[in-house]
Amino acid sequence: MKRGESQLTGRILGGKYKGKKIKLPGKAVTRSSKARLRKSLFDALQFEIVDRNFIEMFGGSGSVGLEAVSRGAKRAWFIEANTDSYAVLKENCQALDPARCDVRMGDAFSVLPIILEELAKKGEKAYLYIDPPFSIREGYEGIYKKVIGVIEGIDPALIHRIVVEHMTAEVMPDRIGAFVKVKQKRFGKSSLSHYLPEEDLE
Repeated sequence: MKRGESQLTGRILGGKYKGKKIKLPGKAVTRSSKARLRKSLFDALQFEIVDRNFIEMFGGSGSVGLEAVSRGAKRAWFIEANTDSYAVLKENCQALDPARCDVRMGDAFSVLPIILEELAKKGEKAYLYIDPPFSIREGYEGIYKKVIGVIEGIDPALIHRIVVEHMTAEVMPDRIGAFVKVKQKRFGKSSLSHYLPEEDLE
């Protein structure tokens, strides 16, 4: 952050740490999930996530994963490739609940399989939140194709639910690999698409 710039901040919306401030990286670097969208997400999940694992695939400030921790998630993993965002993310986790946060630096598509493998070895599952940079950003034109590809390769036995935050203009498939879209909710330019393992719907 340059001298003279004010630090952008957000707040935890509910749970143990409700009202606690978290720092946000600069808007040029990342896009923090809007409060209205986060509130809707966790209103929908309610107490499902209590004592369960949560992965935020594109960490940014960690606003979604930290909200999960505040609302009782057992542990949250965050993946972030940008060094500035990573520093803010680490600081937010340290200030909130470091014992329940695991922050990984690197490419999300490379790091996610490592985390899932660690969960598999422990016989555990996770909620997976995927909020990739919008495809209109330079260098991210094929991002949704990559997201769909990574979901196709996920073992459904490791997942409670996958939630993808995406541009509303981007139509997400009704089915991706072993996962079926069960709900989509629009928030202006952003939407949330929820996917469950097909076996859980039987």
